[in-house]
Amino acid sequence: MSYCRTSSNNWQCDLYCYPDSTGYTTMVAYSRLKFTIPYPPDRECETEKEEGLLAELQEKALKLSIHIPIGLSEDGKTFHDSDIHAFLKRILWLRDLGYRIPDSVIDRINKEITGG
Repeated sequence: MSYCRTSSNNWQCDLYCYPDSTGYTTMVAYSRLKFTIPYPPDRECETEKEEGLLAELQEKALKLSIHIPIGLSEDGKTFHDSDIHAFLKRILWLRDLGYRIPDSVIDRINKEITGG
C-alpha cells in the first residue's frame, strides 16, 4: 500500500511513495494539476445520488484542469531508499525543496519508526 500518490490530499501531492521488496520508492511528479474550476473535496455523502454528483463534479474539474511544470530540481526523478530512516530523510529533503506532501505521510513514517 502506498504512503501517498499525486492524487492524495485532493491532488495536492507531488510524490508517489510506496514500500517495495527491497525498501522504499519515491517517484517525483514532473507537473502539477492547475484547476480551472475548483476541485470539490471528498466528503461524506448521505445518498448514492449525492455521491454520484460529487464524483461527476470531481471528474469535470479533472477534465478541465491543465498540467503545469513544477519547475524544481528533482522533477520526474525516482529514488530508492533501502531503509525507513533514509526514506524519511528523502521525503523531508524533497519537502524542503518545495515539493508538496501531506503532513500525514510524515506522521505515518514517524509512527512506523517509533513503533507507535
